[in-house]
Amino acid sequence: MHIEPGIVESSKIVLSYVSAGGAGAYGLTLAWKHVKDRGPGSLLLGSLVSTLLVLCFFQVLPHFPVGVSEVHLILGSTLFLVFGAAPAAVGLTTGLLIQGLLFAPFDLPQYGMNVTTLLVPLFALQFVAGKVIAPETPYVRLKYRQALALSTAYQAGIVSWVTFWALYGQGFSAETVSSIAVFGVAYLSVIVIEPVADLAVLAGAKALHRLPSTGVFEYRLYHPA
Repeated sequence: MHIEPGIVESSKIVLSYVSAGGAGAYGLTLAWKHVKDRGPGSLLLGSLVSTLLVLCFFQVLPHFPVGVSEVHLILGSTLFLVFGAAPAAVGLTTGLLIQGLLFAPFDLPQYGMNVTTLLVPLFALQFVAGKVIAPETPYVRLKYRQALALSTAYQAGIVSWVTFWALYGQGFSAETVSSIAVFGVAYLSVIVIEPVADLAVLAGAKALHRLPSTGVFEYRLYHPA
């Protein structure tokens, strides 16, 4: 989902700073709520692990350029289910930044667009989770259809934002639309893989349920709302 350099020129890229600022502000409200509910240690631990995982997702897992962007297996819904919305948001934000600083400095000018593309679908995913998961259901008991709904919501959000940035930067041309379509089709593979990854991780978490709690995991992972 990294927007390719040059898709949005410098004169238009200011909008990405505004959108990223708005997403960051909402992320801070989630972080503050997490601290009040779980304490600062839980936020710090969850954010640290999420950041390391995001960095691995970007750098270690297979990724390749397709059309206007890149296809990554980000596993945003997995981060949300295991660590919660606030640690996942911090992990996505800082993991993306570290990747840009250490491995892909050419992506830094697009950071505002890329972080918006990651965070806004995560916040939408939080809303979808409240609709498709009953309050009495811990996340470790999710069914495939529920995991698929979460994954679809997150990945559809990513594709939608990539589409917006591409059309905003390049205009509505046949070449741009074709590149967007190729990217969207390629991302279908992620929507297929991510629910399976979610259920595998949740199965592992269920097996570890009896281990002492460190506060790093989302409370809802093992408990009803």
